[in-house]
Amino acid sequence: MSSTPASPLHLAVALDGTGWHPASWREPAARPRDLFTAGYWADLVAEAERGLIDFVTIEDGLGPQSSQVLDPDERTDQVRGRLDAVLVASRVAPLTRHIGLVPTVVSTHTEPFHISKAIATLDYVSTGRAGLRVQISARPDEAAHFGRRTVHRIEPPAGPAAQDALAELLDEAADHVEVVRRLWDSWEDDAEIRDTATGRFIDRDKLHYIDFEGRHFSVKGPSITPRPPQGQPLVTALAHGSAGYRLIARQADVGYVTPRDADQARAIVAEIRAEQRTAGRATEPLHLFGDLLVLLDDSGAEAAARRERLDALAGEPYTGDAPVFTGTASQLADLLEELAGGGLTGFRLRPAVAGHDLPRVTRDLVPELQRRGRFRNAYEAGTLRGLLGLARPANRYAAA
Repeated sequence: MSSTPASPLHLAVALDGTGWHPASWREPAARPRDLFTAGYWADLVAEAERGLIDFVTIEDGLGPQSSQVLDPDERTDQVRGRLDAVLVASRVAPLTRHIGLVPTVVSTHTEPFHISKAIATLDYVSTGRAGLRVQISARPDEAAHFGRRTVHRIEPPAGPAAQDALAELLDEAADHVEVVRRLWDSWEDDAEIRDTATGRFIDRDKLHYIDFEGRHFSVKGPSITPRPPQGQPLVTALAHGSAGYRLIARQADVGYVTPRDADQARAIVAEIRAEQRTAGRATEPLHLFGDLLVLLDDSGAEAAARRERLDALAGEPYTGDAPVFTGTASQLADLLEELAGGGLTGFRLRPAVAGHDLPRVTRDLVPELQRRGRFRNAYEAGTLRGLLGLARPANRYAAA
C-alpha cells in the first residue's frame, strides 16, 4: 500500500525590532545597540537566507510601538522607534541572492501611487524578489500625523459599529492594492525600446492610463516606473476575521491567518476559499500561511523558563494576536504538520527574540523539516513568485 508524499511547506520569518516579545531587547543575543544600523538587518536576513526561508516580512507602522491597540503608551522599558521597512529591504536586497523581501506598507494614509513605485523599485533592486504586506491603521494618533482624515476610535469590545469601521478600512485597502496592481501593469513588458538609431526610448502606445475610479481612490496613471521584473510583486496580508479574509481573497497572493488548531485552520481556509470564489479568483493560486510566535530551545523546559523570564522582565505575560509556541524544533515541526493538515500551505514564524529564535528556526527547525521531506534542500527559483510556485502574470493591458 503506497501513500502520497506530503507536500513541502513554505516558511517565512517575520522580523520586528529585536523580536516579537516586548522584553526581547534585554536578552544577551538581542543587539539593541545595533537595531538602527543596516548591518543588523543585513545579518538577520542573511541568517534567514542560510536557512532557505522563502521570504522575510519587515514590520512597520506610522506611530510608535505600543502595548495598547489604539494609543501610544508611555512605557520607556520597551523598544520604541522604527526604520522604514521599504528602505531597509532596499538596503538589504543587494546583499542577498535568493530570499524574498516583503516590507509592510500602511495603506490607510499612504498613496497607492507611491507604494507602487517603491515596491516596483525594490523588485528591480532585488532582481525579482519583492513583495509587500498591506496593513491598515485604525489609530487616531496616526491619522493626526497627516491631518487629511479622521479615524474614529474603535473601542473594544468590537461591536457592530466597530466591525463596520474596520470593514471600511479593509475595503479601502483592497482598492489600494487594486490601484497598485494596475499601476504595475501600466507599462507593458516591452514598452522600453531604447533604440538609439531612431531616438525612441519608449513606445508610447505601450504605456496605459489605468483610469481607476472607486469609492476611495481616483487614479489616472500610468506609473513612472516600468513594469517590475516579476510583473506583479507578491501581495500579502494578515487577517483575523471575516472582513480581513475578504481582503485576502480579493487581492492577496499570500494570506497570514492565526488558527489555534487544525480544526480552526480548516474552517478559516474554507471561509477564505469561499470568499475567493465570490471574488472571481477561484482559479488563481492563493497561499494561506499560519502565523505563530516561537520560542525554541533544546528542551521544552528551557523554552518555558525563557518565556517566564521574558514575561517577568516585561512585567506581564505576553499575549498577542497569534498563537505562541514554546518548545523544541521537533515539537514545532509536529505542530506545523498538524496545522498543515487543515489546509495551510506554509507558515510565517515570529521569533520571540530575533537573535536567539531566528537561528533556531534556520539551524534546528529547517533541518528537522528537511529530514521529514517537508522543506526544500536548496533554492530552486530566481524570483519570489517562483519560490512560491506562482507564474509571472500576463499584463492586463497588453493586446492579446
